[in-house]
Amino acid sequence: MSTPISVQQTSTVGVLRQFYALTKPRVVQLIVFCALIGMVLAVPGLPTWADVQRAALACIGIWLVAGAAAAFNCLVEKGIDAKMKRTAWRPTARGQLSDLQALVFSAVLCAAGSALLWFKVNPLTMWLTFATFVGYAVIYTVILKPLTPQNIVIGGASGAMPPVLGWTAMTGEVGPQALVLFLIIFLWTPPHFWALALYRVEDYRKAGLPMLPVTHGNEFTRLQVLLYTFILFAACLMPFIYGMSGWLYLVVAVAVSIGFTGYAFALWRNYSDTLARKTFRFSLIHLSVLFAALLVDHYLR
Repeated sequence: MSTPISVQQTSTVGVLRQFYALTKPRVVQLIVFCALIGMVLAVPGLPTWADVQRAALACIGIWLVAGAAAAFNCLVEKGIDAKMKRTAWRPTARGQLSDLQALVFSAVLCAAGSALLWFKVNPLTMWLTFATFVGYAVIYTVILKPLTPQNIVIGGASGAMPPVLGWTAMTGEVGPQALVLFLIIFLWTPPHFWALALYRVEDYRKAGLPMLPVTHGNEFTRLQVLLYTFILFAACLMPFIYGMSGWLYLVVAVAVSIGFTGYAFALWRNYSDTLARKTFRFSLIHLSVLFAALLVDHYLR
């Protein structure tokens, strides 16, 4: 006979899942993946065992601080989250976790991640990661998001930092190659997020947030998505032009950039919520495949 699980055990597991949900796992996974790409590209050839250890510790530290920023974001935006279908399930929005619980959880993760980066990686990476935390959790969430429709453009700088953090973790400095990777994510963020905002516009309007489709309308936002994909296309060629990558990356970059631009063009010409969803989902594929190609190309050259 199987041993029955106690109510207390079930409750504990449920609470742990709620805390884990606060970290926005899927978003943090993409952040750590982009940071890992920066780490790999910063090390010529095959990494040593010391490089692998440093990279693993840096990934953990960045994950902890990124999770802390996400938890703080959930705390600050719990009222807004409760009004939106996409976010109403979050534990803070549903009142499953108190403000104090979320705040302490965020503080503990941030402190643990910062300490790990300081003592086991290097101080520069710690300070840049902490600055990214402040940029996202405070400057973007508290100030920019409710203030201006350009929130995602300005605040996108925080989201573009992971490969820079990865680069500094391995080298102790911010190299120009890291800034190229930063530029790609910085330019990718607006069309990625505005595609989502287009089909979630009523949620944002209800929440009172000045997102671009709310303040400037559907047609203007679609044009901005298209224009940004053109600029992004050019930025995606820079790793090859700068000599960071070879022909494999170039072929993949051109292919996925044509795909993203094609979705944006179709969205501009003939809007539908279904097409906006497809554009948003393809944007995730675009960035993931692009950085995976950088990773593979690095070891094949």
